[in-house]
Amino acid sequence: MSAAHDSYIIGINWGSTNFRAYRIGADGAVTGTLEQPRGIAGLERAQMQALLEEVVATWPQATRIYASGMIGSNIGWSDAGYVDCPASPDAIAGQLHEVRIGAHPVAIVPGLACRRSDGAPDIMRGEETELLGMVASGAIPATGLVALPGTHSKWVRLEQGVVVEFMTAMSGEIFDRLTAVGLLASVVDGPAHDGAAFVAGVQAAQHGTGLGTLLFGARARVIRGDLPRTDGAAYLRGLLIGAELADVQRYWGGTLDAIPLVGAAPVCALYARALQELGSSGVAIASQQASTRGFLALHRAAGALA
Repeated sequence: MSAAHDSYIIGINWGSTNFRAYRIGADGAVTGTLEQPRGIAGLERAQMQALLEEVVATWPQATRIYASGMIGSNIGWSDAGYVDCPASPDAIAGQLHEVRIGAHPVAIVPGLACRRSDGAPDIMRGEETELLGMVASGAIPATGLVALPGTHSKWVRLEQGVVVEFMTAMSGEIFDRLTAVGLLASVVDGPAHDGAAFVAGVQAAQHGTGLGTLLFGARARVIRGDLPRTDGAAYLRGLLIGAELADVQRYWGGTLDAIPLVGAAPVCALYARALQELGSSGVAIASQQASTRGFLALHRAAGALA
C-alpha cells in the first residue's frame, strides 16, 4: 500500500461529559474509535494529558491531531476562541488553535459566534465540526436551515456552505432539569412520547402565553385532572419544543419545510412531529460520522492533504 493510502489523522470530539477519538484515513474511512465517559468537566490537566497519551499510544503514526468541543473552552485545555459568522470552512481552518498537550501538537477547532437578526449574540462549540462534515459529505444542503436537536438545540442558517447565523435553545436541558427535581417532577410519570399530549403542548406554545406561565400550567392540568401524569412529560416536551419553534419562525419566518434534523433519533422524531403539526416538515439525518467528516474537511481546508 502507498504511504498516502496508509496515512491517517486523529479527530477528537471532547465534550463536557464524554470523550470520543477517531482514527480517520485519507479517504475518510474511520478505522478506529475510542470512547470514554471522561469529559473535560471531570478532568484535571494532568488527566487530560494522560488521556491523550493513551490515544497517541494506540495510533502512533497520525499525521495530525485535531480536537473540537469543550476542550477549546475556558474550562478546557486552552481557549480556542470563536470565529465570527459568516464563517466558511476556510475561515475556521485558518483559525485553528495550535497547542501542545504534553509532547503532542494538537489543533483545537474554534467555536463560532454570531449576531442574530434580533441583534443578540450566540455561540456554539463542537457543532461547527459536525456541520462542516455534513455539508462536505452532501448529507445536508449547503443552503437553508438545519437543526441539531439536543441538550442545547441549534438552528443554523447556511448559505453555500457558509454558516451565516444560528440560534440556540436550551429546551433539552430545561426538560431534563424540570423532570428530575422540583415541582414539575411530581406530575411526570414515564417518558415523553409524540402523542396527543405532546401535540397539545406544541400548539399551546404558539398562542403567545409566556413559557413560565405555560410550564406551571402543566402542573395545574395534572392536579385538576385535565392531564394524566403519564402524559406529563410529553406535554412538557411539547411546550418546550413548541416555544423553540415559535422563536425559529419569528427569526426566519415562513414555512419550515424539509428541515434536516441532525441528532439522536428519538429526539429528532419529536421535532419532526412538532414541525408536522405546524404545517412544516423535518427529515432525520444520521449524524454518526458528522464529526469525523468535519475533521477531514478541516484537514483538507488547511492544505494538509494533497
